[in-house]
Order: sequence, then structure tokens, then C-alpha cells
Amino acid sequence: MADPLEGKTAEIPGSQSVSTKRQRIADLAQQAPSMSFTSLHHHIDMTWMREAYRQTRKSGAAGVDGQSAGEFAEQLEENLQRLLEQLRSGQYRAPPVRRHFIPKAGKSNGLRPIGIPTFADKVLQRAVSMVLESIYEQDFLDCSYGFRTGRSAHHALQSLWDGVMPMGGAYVVELDIRQFFDNLQFGHLRDFLRQRVRDGVLLRAVGKWLNAGVMEEGQLHRPKAGSPQGGVISPILANLYLHHVLDLWFEHEVRPRMRGKAFMVRYADDALLVFRREDDARRVLRALPKRFARYGLELHPEKTKLVRFKPVGGESFEFLGFTHVWSRSRRGRYYVKRRTARSRLARGVQSLSMWCRRNRHRPVREQHAQLVLKLRGHYAYYGITGNMEGLKRFYVAGKRVWRKWLDRRNRERRMDWETFTRLLARYPLPKPRVVHSVYATT
Repeated sequence: MADPLEGKTAEIPGSQSVSTKRQRIADLAQQAPSMSFTSLHHHIDMTWMREAYRQTRKSGAAGVDGQSAGEFAEQLEENLQRLLEQLRSGQYRAPPVRRHFIPKAGKSNGLRPIGIPTFADKVLQRAVSMVLESIYEQDFLDCSYGFRTGRSAHHALQSLWDGVMPMGGAYVVELDIRQFFDNLQFGHLRDFLRQRVRDGVLLRAVGKWLNAGVMEEGQLHRPKAGSPQGGVISPILANLYLHHVLDLWFEHEVRPRMRGKAFMVRYADDALLVFRREDDARRVLRALPKRFARYGLELHPEKTKLVRFKPVGGESFEFLGFTHVWSRSRRGRYYVKRRTARSRLARGVQSLSMWCRRNRHRPVREQHAQLVLKLRGHYAYYGITGNMEGLKRFYVAGKRVWRKWLDRRNRERRMDWETFTRLLARYPLPKPRVVHSVYATT
């Protein structure tokens, strides 16, 4: 069934009133940074619930109840009203999330667990997240970029570039938090929440989601810590946790004690601490394990390391899918060059090859349409200044794997390179292009 609210943002009755409510909450949070909100749940009404439903992704997998987004939409008003009443009365029972495993980023093996809530749970979590985001967006610092409105990985990359370039070289501490989402301590998280939110209805709902448990192979597990990746509420809770554990600590306790310039860039649980002086970097590196252990978190002893990021004789580091190295321009000036990390390039090509293999018997026109989208999606992320070589490699690999699997779908009609070149003339793949330029003016 088609989404009844799809593509009708401007036509949704009261959608502007939700924005107005959120802005009022945000304004009050900004004006009173130390105030705790004791009454927030009254903002969540049917208009708010409809907007939460509109913002909830409809294409995700079903949770433990098996209900799809389309089935939920068949009785949309009744389902939203039921969720609202259960939230307000405290009768809502958070169902366990269904555990699913996906390959870890940049790994040839190894799986990352994610939790898949029911669709109804996603909608209610979105409604509560909208309230929390209105408050905490006023508190979060400029150094954090992950899962925040109007901020992206490219903003984080640009901030890093803008900070390092004037230094002419730096000492970079790479942070790697072991199983961050699995080790969020409920007690600390509740304490962080209560500093700004004392609404019993919302706190009770968050507590139920944290304690709902995980369903895996028919067995229910109730961990004593953690927030499953995949939950709609998880990003705001994770950002809140690291805001207190890392961001505020670095801004108010670490930076004032440094002898040289220092700054931080964080995207979700990926963070870099950048220092002009090596002694500053080493002091902080020694303090980090104790700071994180205080809140139940552990840093990977080998992956958390200090990188000497210098133009001459320095090392490289990876951040958000890019390898950062110093390079020389045609004029002989050193600059920070970002190129697609080898692991990400290999994973992207492998994913493209698997898709071509599974879909090799579909009509060429359909294959072409999807491959165009996939290449453009790759360029949209990795198409940054200085990375043209990485983009070209992906483009060439894309052509290679497409020809390979077209050639294997029919042994009698081989797809040699000459034939494939004629096919590309009719169905061209998009050429690499820089989407995010450091020279673009805003």
C-alpha cells in the first residue's frame, strides 16, 4: 500500500505547528541552558505523531511482530492514536528488537549486530526523538557532526581540513571505542538525560526501550547495558552520552590546559583529537582510557593511537572512509589530500560485483539504470577535491565487473570488450566528478 503521507509534506495539516512547537522548545532550551524540562510530553499530539510517521523510513525490515510499514498505514490514524494513548498513560510496552548482522565497515570478515524495532516502535521513538533533538541541538558542541540536523560527514571532513591546514602538520589521536553502542551504561545515560529532561512520561519511554531486550533466533536477551544500533532513538542517546563523556571534557578541561592549539572532530563514535604539539597529544592519550573507563567504555589499545601527521616523514590516517595524507601541489605547496580508503574502495567494488552477479539476467536497460544510481551515489560521497584518482578507479572497476557478469550470462553470445564498448555508447555510465569542492564558495 502506498504511503498516504508520501510527498505531501506541505499539505500535512498542522505540519507547520509541529515546527513551531519544536522551535519554541529549542528557543527555551537555548535561553536557559541549565534548566530541566519537567513537562514535555504534552507537545506530542496527533499532529506530532503524523509528522513522526512521515519522517520514519518506510523501506526498513519488519521487527519481531512482522508488521510492515504498509500494513501499519492501512489503519494509520487508529495506530497513531493507540501509540499516543499508550505513551501518555504509561501502558506502552516496548517490544524487543530483532537482531540482525551486517558486515563491518572496512572488514573482509566480521559482523556488526544491529537491532530492528517494530515499525510502530520506530514511529514512537521518532516522536520522542523529535522532542529530545529540539533540546539537545542547543547543547551539543560544534565539534560533533553525526546524526545531527544540517550536519554531515562532509561537514566533519571539511572541519578537519580547515583545522589541520593552517597548522602545517599535527599530531592526531585516533579514537576507537570498543563496542560503543553495546556498552552505554543505563545509569549514566539516565543521569545525563535528567540534567535537561525530567518529564516522567518521556523518561519512562526511554527506559522501556533501553530494557526491551533483543530477540535472536527465538531467544530473548536482556542486556544490562547498550543501545542497539538501528533504533531510531539510539543516535540522539549516543550523541548525548559522548557529549558528556568526551565533548564537554575536551572543550572545558583539556583544551584550556594545552600548551598549543588543539581541536576535536567527532562523527557519532568516530573521533579525532588534533594537536599542534606532541607533548599535548601524549598527555591526553594517557588520560583517555581512565576517562572512558569512568563511564563504562573501553578504548581499543591498538587502534587508539597517536599519528604523526607531518608533511615530511609523517604518517597517514583514516577518517570517515578517507585516507588523509600530505601531498604537494603543482606549485610545490603542501596540502592535505583525501583519497578513498583502500578498504572502502575494495568493499564498494565487491558490492557492485555482487549486485551485477545477482542481476546479470535482468534486461540491460534495467541494469544500467541501477548502476547509474550506484555510481552517482559513490561520487556523491567520495567525490571531494583531490580524490579524482579514487573515483576513476571505481569507475573503471564498475565497467569491468559489469562486462564480466554480462559476459557470463550467455556462453553463446560473449561480451568481449569490443562488444561492451558499443554497449557503453548506448548505455553510458556516469563519469567521475568532484561533488564537494574545497574551493566552492558558500
